[in-house]
Amino acid sequence: MLPLASAGGEHEGPGYFGLVFYVGLVLLIIAFLVGRTRAGLNKKVFKNPITQAAEQMYLFVEAMVLNIIGPHGRKYIPLIGTLWMVIFISNGVALFFASAPSADLSFNLAMALIAIAYVQHEGIKGHADHLIAHGEGKAAAWFKGFFLHMRHFAGPKLPIAMAIIITPLLFVVELISELMKNVSLSLRLFGNIHGGHTAVEALNTAYGPMLHLPVGGFLILVKLLTVVVQALVFTLLTCVYISLVTHHEEEHGKEAAHAH
Repeated sequence: MLPLASAGGEHEGPGYFGLVFYVGLVLLIIAFLVGRTRAGLNKKVFKNPITQAAEQMYLFVEAMVLNIIGPHGRKYIPLIGTLWMVIFISNGVALFFASAPSADLSFNLAMALIAIAYVQHEGIKGHADHLIAHGEGKAAAWFKGFFLHMRHFAGPKLPIAMAIIITPLLFVVELISELMKNVSLSLRLFGNIHGGHTAVEALNTAYGPMLHLPVGGFLILVKLLTVVVQALVFTLLTCVYISLVTHHEEEHGKEAAHAH
């Protein structure tokens, strides 16, 4: 039998084979839901309940992305929608099984690294696109875009006497803060999902090792709320991070509109 949940406290999460099993299960569920959604798209009025739910999910993600990032954020809907679906389904799996991908710290850290790396890429790309639009070569634009993106970690321009001391400190602090976003995103999700399993198990065994009562099931409403809230927090924070590094795209767009 595959070790679908770790024991003994050496590893917090489902274990290697368990993680492969649960990730495969999540992908199968997503593939099934996407297939059922596509099957209901050939009518003007969606009567398939799964298609209706997918439409509502899209509208929700679209509103969140546009409200936080702005009009230029529409291109990020596929990324945010994918993150939302993976985390939401993973958290949902945790309601019915001993563990889930989002109950494994390494899985959550991998998603956080992907999200934050993409944020940095979009920050550099925004500067590079602006420079290319003004006639800069592609390679030079990306090279300068990298340093312009790194420049925002140094904070606002200061008088030279203050900049010598404060700017390097700000740069280091902001750089550490950026790296810690990976820890924040992954630990928050892991703590809530894995903690839910731990709390249920503790309640079930609270009356001694010989008496196993399923009283942890009374936490189902709290766990249902956690499923939604944790998917929301991860995707909402990713939107905020993207907004912080791409707000100049909107400013560049307004400048271009005024120029015409």
